[in-house]
Amino acid sequence: MAVHLVRRLINVEEYLHMIKAGILTEQDKVELINGEIIEMSPSGSKPAAIIDRISNFLVSLLHKKAIIRVQSPIIISSLSAPEPDIAVLKPKSDFYASRHPRAADTLLVIEVSDSSLSTDREVKLPLYAKAGIPEYWIVNLEKNEIEAHRSPQDDIYALREILRPGKTITFLGLEEEIEVERLVG
Repeated sequence: MAVHLVRRLINVEEYLHMIKAGILTEQDKVELINGEIIEMSPSGSKPAAIIDRISNFLVSLLHKKAIIRVQSPIIISSLSAPEPDIAVLKPKSDFYASRHPRAADTLLVIEVSDSSLSTDREVKLPLYAKAGIPEYWIVNLEKNEIEAHRSPQDDIYALREILRPGKTITFLGLEEEIEVERLVG
């Protein structure tokens, strides 16, 4: 006879209280996905370098047009507060000091994928699409390419484009053309 255990999901408010109380710390390297606290993949030196490269480039390119957040939570539903590698946010005078950004504040999410590629495609892509985040880019380090996902509809993105060095990627949210090699090296 199979035993059926009832799961008790955690909401964003409870999750943030756990952080504030010190139950969860930065050393825990976790994020809230669909009500469950999930361990994030450790970042190797190459993914960390690409995250730094992209964030530094975007900060200089989008100065005063957007806020660039690195590995910080965005609240996308009552049960999910993922910490994408990079989030491009609408400008806000207090830089979101009064609250974490929401999906509606988010113009673009970027995940840099090495060992996390299947998670970024199968878990995070539908999560971001369902939240209505207009653009989601996956930087695939193994193939040295960017998968640009646009036009969220339910839990998928209607448009997908693969871009490699030598091509340009358009950040539609702020109408910026970017050479792919500026991002992936």
